[in-house]
Amino acid sequence: MATNPYKRHSAVMTDGPSRAPARAMLKAMGFTDEDLAKPIIGVATTWIETMPCNYNQRELAAYVKEGIRAAGGTPMEFNTISVSDGVTMGTEGMKGSLVSREVIADSIELVARAHSFDGIVTLFGCDKTGPGSAMALTRLNLPGLALYNGSIAPGKYKGRDLTVVDVFEAVGAYGANKMSLEELTAIENAACPGAGACGGQFTANTMAMAIEFLGLSPAGANAVPALGKAKAEAARKAGELVMELVKRDLKPKDILTRGAFENAIAGVAATGGSTNAVLHLLAIAREAGVPLEIDDFDDISERTPIVATMKPGGLYVAEDLYNAGGYGLVSRELVAAGVAHPEERSVTGQTLGQVAATAVETPGQQVVVSHKKPFKKSGGIAILRGNLAPEGCVVKLAGHERTLHRGPARVFDREEECFAAVQAGKIKPGDVVVVRYEGPAGGPGMREMLGVTAAIAGAGLGEKVALITDGRFSGGTRGLMLGHIAPEAYRGGNIAFVREGDIIVLDVAKRELNVEVSDAELARRRQGWTPPAPRYTTGIFAKYALTVSSASEGAVTSPGLKGSTW
Repeated sequence: MATNPYKRHSAVMTDGPSRAPARAMLKAMGFTDEDLAKPIIGVATTWIETMPCNYNQRELAAYVKEGIRAAGGTPMEFNTISVSDGVTMGTEGMKGSLVSREVIADSIELVARAHSFDGIVTLFGCDKTGPGSAMALTRLNLPGLALYNGSIAPGKYKGRDLTVVDVFEAVGAYGANKMSLEELTAIENAACPGAGACGGQFTANTMAMAIEFLGLSPAGANAVPALGKAKAEAARKAGELVMELVKRDLKPKDILTRGAFENAIAGVAATGGSTNAVLHLLAIAREAGVPLEIDDFDDISERTPIVATMKPGGLYVAEDLYNAGGYGLVSRELVAAGVAHPEERSVTGQTLGQVAATAVETPGQQVVVSHKKPFKKSGGIAILRGNLAPEGCVVKLAGHERTLHRGPARVFDREEECFAAVQAGKIKPGDVVVVRYEGPAGGPGMREMLGVTAAIAGAGLGEKVALITDGRFSGGTRGLMLGHIAPEAYRGGNIAFVREGDIIVLDVAKRELNVEVSDAELARRRQGWTPPAPRYTTGIFAKYALTVSSASEGAVTSPGLKGSTW
């Protein structure tokens, strides 16, 4: 049996007399000798029936496979897990979200290595499936690409667009007696009209843009909405494209340069994207062997104007950005402003500069503006340090104007305790809400705080209090909220020693987060301290807590080796 020259890896699985048993098993599913003589391409989906975010992936996978077959390859589809941030938010189950990123990356890598694929296409939707897919592609360093299954359409209620964040905030308004149960139910019923990931520039859409700006997704493909007519064709073309990558032997690490990461960070900053992008881009860079530090996000964001007004801090949803002209409009403004690297290439072979130059703007659109008259002169993310965060922490600047807050600490050791206090009206204007022991190891899993932050906003306190945590935030969070505090409380960070009533100062201009307690007093409080008993002593959460890195390093469990030997 002659070996196809593009079967660089799968030949060891399918070719020659000794591989007859493997071929016999594959033929049981309908694969023919002709199929097995072609390059084998893995098609990884994160389809699951626990959320709308990834629900259209079975259909899209069929189109991807059509494209692969048409271009001379043989697709083999496989599935991995996903955890819905929105569904699990505010519960113990939300601890599984960030953990799932590692499981997704590990499982895609494991299947691809074990079955000797020659190339791979990953389909992603909900928040952790995007970075998990990108981490796996980078580790494997096989010819491959990632395709976002698209954003959900906005819900409609009384003439305005809704996202799921409106439901979370409605819960806060109901708890503060500002909304009836009937109206809360009406908003609940209208917010999510079909398949696709959450509609604002929350984490899923932020990472879809970032991964496209990294070059791992075909230019223009990720912005197409989940139920858009062009999505099927984008999936078919992705299947054809992966075969070109296999023939050219073009690998992710050929694309993932330092400049590519800077472009991705600029895209996040320019659209008021999710703070989770800090964790995820650090993790992908670690897999790529590209030097990237938490302070790089501050440097790049500070020189990047906000040129798109996107929910939760702005006015529009992802479908609106697509209808306005797509990510290309953002690329155009970043290149024109001199904050992006136009020479960086994507899997299509196009440079970012070429994407920017060919962007087509819909006349009259108001989603993206000129970099010369931006919504804000600097981007949506800042990194603060101080005696509460010597390794750094992250604040989102889009969607509010406050950059300074000084107030008394209201201290909670669990998210649920904080949520109950908000619902009971115990949080007052001026307070600094402290939620600790929710970090990568302490949670474990670094839960998002959307339930709490949305309840604060819904109660009318969004512009009157600040919240700090060693956990993290949903991309749907707005207000002066500061997360990813490192070191975390569980590992002896000073946030563990904050007491009720201590005065905390958040000063974005100075890039500082401090508690007005002397070093000597903090040292005295530390004496005799031991971390609380781990919440889990067996199973995946216990394993994760033992192996996860600091949030300042991306909260990763992989050693970040320089790459595959393939």
